[in-house]
Amino acid sequence: MTAESRDSETPQSRWNEPAIRVLMMPRDTNAHGTIFGGVILSYIDQAGAIEARRQGSRFMVTVSMDKIVFHEPVFVGDLVSFWTETLRIGTSSITVKVTCEAIRGNDLQQKVTVTEAQVVYVNVGEDRKPAPIKRIANALSG
Repeated sequence: MTAESRDSETPQSRWNEPAIRVLMMPRDTNAHGTIFGGVILSYIDQAGAIEARRQGSRFMVTVSMDKIVFHEPVFVGDLVSFWTETLRIGTSSITVKVTCEAIRGNDLQQKVTVTEAQVVYVNVGEDRKPAPIKRIANALSG
């Protein structure tokens, strides 16, 4: 998916900027010399939480990560963008799809989808029990 097609989609399903963009560093490598999958999962969780917050959730916990697919390895020096899409908003939960796209090295035209996942968050109150999500009028404006 190109940046142009992202911009043309409705704001409630896509934003025209990634939730997070990270330059991968040597400290995050595994024994194979690629970026450790757990590092990518951590960023997926953070990116999904940013999307949940954009939709009106303020205090959330991660309930599940599902349909995680590692399509390609991530290398040191890759610039990885974490794009988010709200799939479902319930009374107290939000399901978010996160797509990770890497720009390899200095070639800004070489974009590769490296990982995808779905994450479910539950909005919680001060008592740490599920609480209704209070949608705000400008939550979708980014």
